[in-house]
Amino acid sequence: MKSKIEIHIPLIAGLIAMTSLVMSSCFGDEPDYCEADIETATLHVARPAEFFFQESDSLQVVFSTDSIITFAVRGNADVSALSPEFTLSPGASVSPASGSTHDFGQGPVIYTVTSQDGKWQRRYRVNVVPTLITVADTICYDFEHYEIEPTYKRYYMWLNPLPDGTMGHDWATANDGYRISMGSAAAMDYPTTPLADGHDGAAVCLTTRDTGPFGKMAQKRLAAGNMYLGTFDMKIAMSDHLHATRFGIPFTNMPNRFTGYYTYEPGPTVQDFYGNPIAGRTDSADVYAVFYRNHDAQGNPAVLYGDNVLTSELIVAVADLGYVSPTTTWTAWDVKFEYRKEVDQQLLADKGYSLAIVFSSSSSGGSFIGAIGSRLCIDQVRIICTHEE
Repeated sequence: MKSKIEIHIPLIAGLIAMTSLVMSSCFGDEPDYCEADIETATLHVARPAEFFFQESDSLQVVFSTDSIITFAVRGNADVSALSPEFTLSPGASVSPASGSTHDFGQGPVIYTVTSQDGKWQRRYRVNVVPTLITVADTICYDFEHYEIEPTYKRYYMWLNPLPDGTMGHDWATANDGYRISMGSAAAMDYPTTPLADGHDGAAVCLTTRDTGPFGKMAQKRLAAGNMYLGTFDMKIAMSDHLHATRFGIPFTNMPNRFTGYYTYEPGPTVQDFYGNPIAGRTDSADVYAVFYRNHDAQGNPAVLYGDNVLTSELIVAVADLGYVSPTTTWTAWDVKFEYRKEVDQQLLADKGYSLAIVFSSSSSGGSFIGAIGSRLCIDQVRIICTHEE
């Protein structure tokens, strides 16, 4: 019987040991001073409780794959004169300067970070988005917006429209980990890729992939395709892979049902940890959503990780498709959220809850068990919420 605690981001666990074998060869020619990253972004304001939904929203941890930084603030917040401050890679510099004042009501500000030796640069788009808390019956995820990741230009990433008309990165994958093991792979050969002809427009396709010679050496022979609402911190994946996957984004509606369309084709042969075929076993997939409180009992910001995404005490409700029946035609699912705890409506309005949606092409991929070639395609995902006037 599969263990979902281990499977939600199967690629991450699969690449940890393998990556340690190849990291020196991949990055040995890049000294520390080539880094040009924003590591954190902070907005200091006079009355943070009136400006932000949660005071902790004033600090954004910026992951290595991020190029868009978004501060979501209350709808009546004055964003005309704000001075974001940044921590940077050692020795790096940023222009405009950290702490300089800008009118974010005119749109995002572009910051350019330059490495210590002046040879490397990265561009970041910083948004401050006033957000009105409005009631919506249905939240839609259609996977129509995707692009090649801008830093390494090796794999695809997905974007969602923001209230100000710009785009944000709510969907995360572990494609960046696959880049370490299979750097020569074409973008469409990564575990998570776009599908132009989905149920209606574009869709997303998750495929369990062979991790190649390095994976075999490290006995991490496969990487399941995965996608989830949240963030992926590649910088700590080497030392703490379960906490590199951070599930969930703030959510201001009370979810009732989780719906969408899928196709699923299990690969021909399920293999065990050692690569041996498992007779009589068919691969399976994961499709589920989790609604949870994003601050702990002491008021500290909290997210769910790979080791507690279905067991945390912060979980309020879960919608799990369960067994994903194989099918080559687009098939609808409709799963009700099962609530474990009451919802605090004021906390909900103040962005005190988060929603995680998780997809994986091989349920046991976290144990490196699955079928290479298993293919899960997802389209027209909907979170149907209870309506409150």
